[in-house]
Amino acid sequence: MTALTLPELVIEASTTFVISSAIATRDFQDVHHDRDRAQQRGSKDIFVNILTTTGLVQRFVTDWAGPQAIVRTVAIRLGAPCYAGDTLTFSGQAEEVSAAAADGRWPAGAEYLVRVTGRCGLGDHVTGTVRVLIPGGPA
Repeated sequence: MTALTLPELVIEASTTFVISSAIATRDFQDVHHDRDRAQQRGSKDIFVNILTTTGLVQRFVTDWAGPQAIVRTVAIRLGAPCYAGDTLTFSGQAEEVSAAAADGRWPAGAEYLVRVTGRCGLGDHVTGTVRVLIPGGPA
């Protein structure tokens, strides 16, 4: 099976983005909100939290898969921190792993395994896989 290349997703991780996305995910750790406290704890700056990263991975895949997609699993590994002011660029490859028949729980369609990488200035911020069911195929 040939892998499909997903269109890149570029996120500008501005200070406002880092803080507001941490608040939106109800993460009140000071390393995501307070530059002085983050630096006191040994960090260069505030940085994107894991919940935001997970949401961005899912968004990257569902932007490609379409609004009817059903995310079955997300498995990620964090790497380099993505600091405020950096750019986070997502790329990925999708392979169809099965054709799914309707079984009452899931609609008919195709299931894909998407390998995702999110890179920032320091290297790979996140790597992982997403399994997604796409009724009727990718959008």
